[in-house]
Amino acid sequence: MRTRYWTIARIGRTHGRDGEVVAGVVHSLSPHLHEGLRVWLVPPRLKGPRTLVITGVAAQGERLRLSLSGVTDMDAASHLVGRSLLAREDDLPGDLGRDDLRVVMGREVVDEARGVVGTIEDVFETPANDLWSVRGPYGEVLVPVVGDIVMGQDEQGRWLVRLPRGLVEVNAS
Repeated sequence: MRTRYWTIARIGRTHGRDGEVVAGVVHSLSPHLHEGLRVWLVPPRLKGPRTLVITGVAAQGERLRLSLSGVTDMDAASHLVGRSLLAREDDLPGDLGRDDLRVVMGREVVDEARGVVGTIEDVFETPANDLWSVRGPYGEVLVPVVGDIVMGQDEQGRWLVRLPRGLVEVNAS
């Protein structure tokens, strides 16, 4: 079976003298970056390790400050700037696909009470969570992509949701 990888962050700059880096998180994956997570550098370095382990994570505004195994000074950290960090799909939560545009675009959304809500036409990233723009019999419905609402996928690949009362009516007006 082929291993799949997800881009989880892009390193933007160094931080301090101890080898920390500041990374922009991709696809709202910041909750999934944790100590002990093994990551791959892309493009890979010609010399030195191509995989690292996250040894520390801290909020840095809208970005994350990361400590990585073997990166102990500013010089080593500077060689990582501009690179992406990838993680194995198996090391990430199973419901991760709801943040991947390739998995959600064009998929049908079904509410447990209302039935078919429509098809996902767009995804909006917000500071709190992503929103799916779903168009169907209720017009455009903006569905917050959070665990209490998005329950998962069924066998047909449709996204199952539990919409709060009033959400369809608020979005329709």
